[in-house]
Amino acid sequence: MMKPAKESIDLAVIVRNINDSLNFYKNILGMEFVGITPVWFGTMHRLRFGTSDFKLIEPKTLPPQGAIGLENQLGFRYVTFVIENLSQLCSELKSKGIEFTVQETEVRPGVLIAMVKDPDANIVEFVQRI
Repeated sequence: MMKPAKESIDLAVIVRNINDSLNFYKNILGMEFVGITPVWFGTMHRLRFGTSDFKLIEPKTLPPQGAIGLENQLGFRYVTFVIENLSQLCSELKSKGIEFTVQETEVRPGVLIAMVKDPDANIVEFVQRI
């Protein structure tokens, strides 16, 4: 059985255009830029959210894009960020023209969510527990 060394997980995402993705995650969402690391298949740009590292991979060779949408293929389908300011963030994202797949909504008592698409049409979920 695994024994966690920290209270979070890290995630890597292969991206089509590193500048678009850095703009979205760093400038629009406000994630902290940590650094750049060369890897055998490209360049990793590390961002931080809380104690999680969110790694954007700029590949040496661009692979084909998989099916878009939550229900269109197997595998990891979206990433969730638990935040404290969902309504404010949604307003900011709407003003910047970010495409929502799920508008801000209460999915069960005390739990609000919203989902958007990143520059590669990956689904990004935001959750606020009230």
